[in-house]
Amino acid sequence: MKLLRIGPAGSEKPAALADEDSYIDVSDVVHDFDESFFGSGGLERLQPVVDERRAAGAVLPLEGVRVGAPIARPHQILCIGLNYSDHAAETGQAVPTEPILFTKSPNTIVGPVDDVRIPRGSTKPDWEVELGIVIGTRTSYLDSVEDARDAIAGFVTVNDVSERAFQLERGGQWSKGKSAETFNPTGPWLVTPDEIDDVLSLDMWLDVNGVRRQTGSTSTMIFDPYFIVHHLSQFLVLEPGDLINTGTPPGVGMGFTPATWLQPGDVMELGIQGLGRQRQNVLAPR
Repeated sequence: MKLLRIGPAGSEKPAALADEDSYIDVSDVVHDFDESFFGSGGLERLQPVVDERRAAGAVLPLEGVRVGAPIARPHQILCIGLNYSDHAAETGQAVPTEPILFTKSPNTIVGPVDDVRIPRGSTKPDWEVELGIVIGTRTSYLDSVEDARDAIAGFVTVNDVSERAFQLERGGQWSKGKSAETFNPTGPWLVTPDEIDDVLSLDMWLDVNGVRRQTGSTSTMIFDPYFIVHHLSQFLVLEPGDLINTGTPPGVGMGFTPATWLQPGDVMELGIQGLGRQRQNVLAPR
């Protein structure tokens, strides 16, 4: 399935994608795609409903409908830094020997076409297309990497927007540069694992003002999604609906010579193969 949430910001209702241009309303059987839904076997219960309604032609047009983030605000957003070998090289940093973990405020999540606002005092705002993992079950101390597959509800496209001066020049605390409002556009939909042939062979891209900045593939990940989930489970409890951002390929603004930063009025467009596209206008600080 491909799950999405539609409607005004703050009042989204759950739906399933029928095709690129239409959706199936499931708000009468699902309250939201949140911790309760994922943790209670909601995906398994929803699948026959979606199949039945698709077969009956109970679909509605997506044209003119706002698409929000495909998951409700999660318990936590966990992020993996320098997880692409070619991105580590462009930043001049060593390839990690185990996942670098930092956190991002859950209230950074916005929809895939919502505006991104530069925070006050920002001088180095940057972009990062990333594969996101959504956790499906309460998880800790997994016995093996293979067990991690059963803990994953699905995958999403994420733009891990960053403020590099806050991140790297204000005490070396990455979360400062990651947690401004609107800094985690997510979606347009959550794709369940059965819909993806190989999560380690997905093309990724990001444009700024129509200029290609990032071109990559999940195949250059240092630590794959299953390793990441298993690894994190050894240190903390993963809750249903939690989001894990898994790192970005090369082409971020910080990696250019000279560095290139987002400006008010810029437009970011990005996507991951099979997981949908995003588009954000960049706004000036409030």
